[in-house]
Amino acid sequence: MALIDLWRGSREQISDKHVQQIVAFAGDGKLADGKSSSLEFRTFLSQIPSATLMRYTSECLVDSFTSSGLVLQDTVNEMGSRLGFQVTHGRYRGVVGQLGLDGLWKSADGHAIVVEVKTTDTYRIDLNTIANYRRGLIKSEKLSEDHSSILIVVGRDDTGDLEAQIRGSRHAWDVRLISTEALMRLLAVKEELEDPKIQTRIHSVLRPREFTRLDEIVDLLFSTTEDLKQEQGLESEDNGDKPEDLSDDRKPKFTPVNFHDACVRRLEKVLGTSLVKRSRATFAAPAIPLKLICAISREYVRGGTRSYWFAFHPHQAEYLADTDRSYVAFGCGSEERLLLIPYAEFALWLEGMNETTTKDRSYKHVSIFGTDRGFELVRRQGSPRIDLTPYLVRD
Repeated sequence: MALIDLWRGSREQISDKHVQQIVAFAGDGKLADGKSSSLEFRTFLSQIPSATLMRYTSECLVDSFTSSGLVLQDTVNEMGSRLGFQVTHGRYRGVVGQLGLDGLWKSADGHAIVVEVKTTDTYRIDLNTIANYRRGLIKSEKLSEDHSSILIVVGRDDTGDLEAQIRGSRHAWDVRLISTEALMRLLAVKEELEDPKIQTRIHSVLRPREFTRLDEIVDLLFSTTEDLKQEQGLESEDNGDKPEDLSDDRKPKFTPVNFHDACVRRLEKVLGTSLVKRSRATFAAPAIPLKLICAISREYVRGGTRSYWFAFHPHQAEYLADTDRSYVAFGCGSEERLLLIPYAEFALWLEGMNETTTKDRSYKHVSIFGTDRGFELVRRQGSPRIDLTPYLVRD
């Protein structure tokens, strides 16, 4: 059985296994350039949750094993893919006549990053060799000198000696250095925020810059703070009411923190595919053109009426409109009350929804009420309510 089929059919059986054991399930259990086992392993990495991907990365560094360096190369490249780069895997081992780079990451604006992955900086890195990889790609016109750079990813954050080596070399203006821990933190930031600009800012931070001017770093931190503030603001809104208007009987019966992942696990079973997180509410199937927005709400009760409130943003509409098979999902108070709606149908209802617009953002109010029969989408006055009960997930 292929590794990815084992994951889909018996996730609980292998989810807690060490990454060395996972590699043993891929093909003949040996990673090598051009082998089907490597393709199986990389396909598997593309479909697992990011938390598992990060755990595998740490296991390569804490518990060194025969192919730990090769596994680390693959997990780092997968993190690059989830950060929004178009990733081309490099070679595990160099051979005469071929460039030995570990990966090539390209941004949407055309900038290319030659990636080198090291488990440790204990041994001196030959920067000339890495620079030659970039030079070879420039010579073959696969990238340009003005729109390319080098990123060295090191499996530890104590990189003082390597930083000094880079600063003292003639390649200093072409090279950036980051630890795997910091790279994982960047991925976590991207996946926990909903600001579509965050990906561009992360890409910019990974390129060589002269940081006398700190605007790019400040922009990244500002995006994080603003997104979190907006999320806190949305939590307190319910059909336009202010926080002070909430009566005691409208206090949330569930906290939305703990059931988002549970909703996604249910949706994976219904849709028959793995779902990889792209941002806080954005998901995609890695093997097929399927996209999903999954939002959750705490439950509010007033006068015996149960209600749930969500925000739907323009950038989410653009994301879903990009493919024929896309959905919106709403977790109403818990993963047990989960609605799954084809976006083609949901898009027809947007016109009748209330909308908030400020200088910083705009979003549609998705107000869902619980009824004796099921659920209804409540829109602005004059727009008919939509019966959502047929979209309730029943698995």
